[in-house]
Amino acid sequence: MNFFRKKQCNRRLGRVHVLDVKLRSDQVRNTRMRYVALTFGAIIGIAFGGFACWRGGEWLLNRVAYENPAFAVTSIEAQTDGVILPDQLRRWANVRLGQNLLALDLACVKRNLEMVPMIATVSVERILPKTLRIRVAEREPVAQVAVLRSNGKGGVEAVVFHLDAAGFVIQPLDPRQRTRALTQGDDSLPVLKGIKPGDLQPGRAVELPAVQAALRLAGDFAYSPMAGLVDLKTIDVTMPAVLTVKTGQGSEVILGLENMDQQLRRWREVYELGLRMRRNLATLDLAVSNNVPVRWVEASVTPPPAKAPKPLRNRRRNV
Repeated sequence: MNFFRKKQCNRRLGRVHVLDVKLRSDQVRNTRMRYVALTFGAIIGIAFGGFACWRGGEWLLNRVAYENPAFAVTSIEAQTDGVILPDQLRRWANVRLGQNLLALDLACVKRNLEMVPMIATVSVERILPKTLRIRVAEREPVAQVAVLRSNGKGGVEAVVFHLDAAGFVIQPLDPRQRTRALTQGDDSLPVLKGIKPGDLQPGRAVELPAVQAALRLAGDFAYSPMAGLVDLKTIDVTMPAVLTVKTGQGSEVILGLENMDQQLRRWREVYELGLRMRRNLATLDLAVSNNVPVRWVEASVTPPPAKAPKPLRNRRRNV
């Protein structure tokens, strides 16, 4: 009997030990839950604090800067190296007086102006506290192209496009958008022939090799050995490998697309030979490297004098 009593006592002691283990497990579990709750609460608190700081900073920034009447635009300075009216530049920029200077999207203003085919580069800057400064470099035409297009009334009309030295197609400015009237008419620009109407997209460049060569010739002619001696009237780019040039003095000259400087020097030599022979140049083929074909006419009629060449302006002068 004593043996069984002792054994029963050991069982009771074992049951008490099991209860202690369960109690410690519950305490550990509760402690972990408290840690998780505290961590989650801290994360929520930090996020809420960050959101409150962000909203508060945004409100403060709006009050101090973006909605502050002290930074309202009162002046828009528009400068150009060409002939576009400053008021027209302001309209294209789409900026109104009274808008907040700090809230303006300068990239958007710059993009609005660069969408105009006549404009090459744009610089936009804030002059605190109330001035927006816009500086523009214009594309300068070196040649023109006339094409026939439908006028929407059942007929056709001639539409003139200008091209700059890089081949960008420009629509001529309305006279009301210019600071001054043209000092020379459109006949001061050589006419390019042989360009398809579909290749003329305002704001895009014509990249055909013959057209690019013709534009180099037109743009650099004022600095060439023939400057002041003849006028370029038309440049035909129909043939892919040569340019056919007609001058205001009645000559027809064929030029290759490469080594333009060398060909112009040879043209000058042939021109001076004609002066010594007292003959006028009728046709000249400079695309042939040797034994240059040339045809003369008697100098019974004095050809019209060449106009003074108009060199391209320096586009970096004011920008």
